[in-house]
Amino acid sequence: MSKENKIGPKISRLRELRGMKQEALANALGVSQQTVSNIERSESIEEDLLAQVAEILGVTTDAIENFSEEAVFNYFNSFHDNSGAGAYSTNSTFSFNPIEKLIEAHEENKKLYERLLESEKSKVELLEKLLNSK
Repeated sequence: MSKENKIGPKISRLRELRGMKQEALANALGVSQQTVSNIERSESIEEDLLAQVAEILGVTTDAIENFSEEAVFNYFNSFHDNSGAGAYSTNSTFSFNPIEKLIEAHEENKKLYERLLESEKSKVELLEKLLNSK
């Protein structure tokens, strides 16, 4: 199977584009960083794991399965201005607002952080209960 058809490298690249480290994805999934490394080298993964990864990365499973670098570059290169004044024309109408996307990404990262924090709090509570019961 070619690299383009492997799901693992697509997950890796999307994670990188989101500015997320393997360790953060591992924590969100409740697995080790080594497990995420193995996932990112895999040709395929189970549907439920793919769904979890997609949710954490803030994308759909289809987005992961159909991801390609070429598609990303084509997406960004498809914005053009027909006014003849060049890329910096005030007449440019973009359907993509980088500020909005940045804010969306920040909000998603904030939600992820809050979920990770809750998970860690739960672990601490469980460990405290275990220690106090001895």
